[in-house]
Amino acid sequence: MKPGAAALAAFRRDVAGVPLHDDPSYVAAKSRDYFWYSPILAEQLDGQTADLVAIPATTADVHRIASAAARHRIPLTVRGGGTGNYGQCVPLQRGVVLDVTKLDRILEITSDAIRTEAGARILAVDEAAGETGQMLNMWPSTRRLATIGGFIAGGSGGIGSLRHGMLRDGGNVRSLTVVTLEPEPRTVTLDGSDIQWVHHAYGTNGIITELTLALSPRTEWTHTVALFDGYDAALRFAMQTQTELDAFLLTPVERRFAPFYRRMAAFFPADRDAVFAMIAPNETARFATLAAAHGGTVSLSKTLAEIEAENLTPAYECGWNHTTLQALKHDKGWTYLQTAYPRPFDPALVMRQMARYGDEVLMHHEMARMDGTVQVLALPLVRWTTRRRMYAIIAEMEADGCTVFDPHAVTIEDGGMKTIDAAQIDFKKRADPYGLMNPGKTRGWTPEMAET
Repeated sequence: MKPGAAALAAFRRDVAGVPLHDDPSYVAAKSRDYFWYSPILAEQLDGQTADLVAIPATTADVHRIASAAARHRIPLTVRGGGTGNYGQCVPLQRGVVLDVTKLDRILEITSDAIRTEAGARILAVDEAAGETGQMLNMWPSTRRLATIGGFIAGGSGGIGSLRHGMLRDGGNVRSLTVVTLEPEPRTVTLDGSDIQWVHHAYGTNGIITELTLALSPRTEWTHTVALFDGYDAALRFAMQTQTELDAFLLTPVERRFAPFYRRMAAFFPADRDAVFAMIAPNETARFATLAAAHGGTVSLSKTLAEIEAENLTPAYECGWNHTTLQALKHDKGWTYLQTAYPRPFDPALVMRQMARYGDEVLMHHEMARMDGTVQVLALPLVRWTTRRRMYAIIAEMEADGCTVFDPHAVTIEDGGMKTIDAAQIDFKKRADPYGLMNPGKTRGWTPEMAET
């Protein structure tokens, strides 16, 4: 499906006036994300690049790009901040990378929701909500760089999932507006359960241009660290805290992570296991009392403003996949896994796994909610050796009853979804009839499905 020179020249003519870039180094940079977290994906994806980068400033520009791509059968890969870890915005069949970061307007804020263009940075969206006394229900640890459209297209949850569940839960995403990839593109707005046709579809079945997201009353969370003499104690404390206190984040991290958190050395020493938390201000005393009941002590309790003034690391950058990033800054020999533990959660299982793997695996967990109930997730560090060894560890964890969302796979199904989502593929047939959007990222689409 790789486009020829004539098709690319025709595309250029049809979108004249829309900024296009063909400098090889620029195009290569915009054809990457953080797939290098995985040595397996690095080998598979390194060097994959588009032919052009298009940067629309308006939805009218998006329609022109979509129309030209459809008419000339040019693959199109949508890109936001490029902070994903699975190669979502890496073009496997060249073509055009559609950079949406200029589509960044905040369109409307109501008493419980915000409507924004897809290319807005998540930090900017949350700050705009904050001006009305509200906040986003959740965001990734990369919120300084990530775009809101990319989070919805590729993410599942993050900071705030302890309080509000996963993105697909409870009306967290109110509506999505997408542009189809057809000679005469349509604008389609999805709400209710239809949102799932596009959410976490890796940009394979429509160009997200606008989103409406739920807001909550703003809380100035206290960034807190509690220390424990034993990772099992840290896990038990987090499990009790998540059911009894108003918290936005609870992240148990074992002591072997401490060398990676250099700015937090005074608060996370190498001889203690830690729980990083964002706690409601009126809950800090109870937090300390609960920690003490589990043999723990609070080493840090500060507002975000105080954290930033003292050049410390916010709690949300000590959790989720920022734990992997913190490690990789110091030692490129690490990679990671993403795991959901069986319910009800048993800390003893984690301790058995730690004994099994020794220094090969370092443990880090997240307290979250899924479908209204407690779900403990993990993003453990794994010392990289071979692909065979990685998949042996995955098989062992699955034998323990864990669900592993493979971060070393490029397709939706092999990574997080586990099964082909028929509703997403049915929508793709209508929104991308030629199979041009981010080809190669879903096993549910086969070449014979494409219209000719």
